[in-house]
Amino acid sequence: MKFCSACGQPVTQRIPEGDSRARYVCDHCQTIHYQNPNIVAGVLPTWGSQVLLCRRAIEPRRGFWTLPAGFMENGETLDAAARRETVEEACAQVGETSLYQLFDLPHINQVHVFFRAELVDLDFAVGIESLEVRLFEEHEIPWRELAFRTVTRTLECYYRDRVRQHYPIGHEYLPPMNVTSSTT
Repeated sequence: MKFCSACGQPVTQRIPEGDSRARYVCDHCQTIHYQNPNIVAGVLPTWGSQVLLCRRAIEPRRGFWTLPAGFMENGETLDAAARRETVEEACAQVGETSLYQLFDLPHINQVHVFFRAELVDLDFAVGIESLEVRLFEEHEIPWRELAFRTVTRTLECYYRDRVRQHYPIGHEYLPPMNVTSSTT
């Protein structure tokens, strides 16, 4: 951040009085600019033993499969954000939701939250952010084509928990992936 969104003057990064973290502060209008993590809310929609996945039509990870999920908007609840994303990506409606998985991703300043929910009906379709939408049995999941680790972990937990018919709320920290490069 270089300029204040309140008055347009340059900002400096410093620890404001009464705070413990460096923040961008406008020395002209005294606005403190707090930058907080983004929340991604989504649903693991099921129909019997099947899970609904969407093939992404947008970056990042265009063409890869995901659960319907996206950034929470101001003024929304987690549940409302997850339901909205399910409609936007899969034109699908879900019944009662249950909080299921939470992921801390501090290296990208995000928290991902997934709910479990049954589809209300099979009236789903390709949404504005999807190339394809379909139901998968466990053995059909395109594991190597999943867009995000949080989606992979949510599905892994779901299939583990489904065997026991016990779905505890999971909470995991996912560190950055080790990126190795090779030169050819």
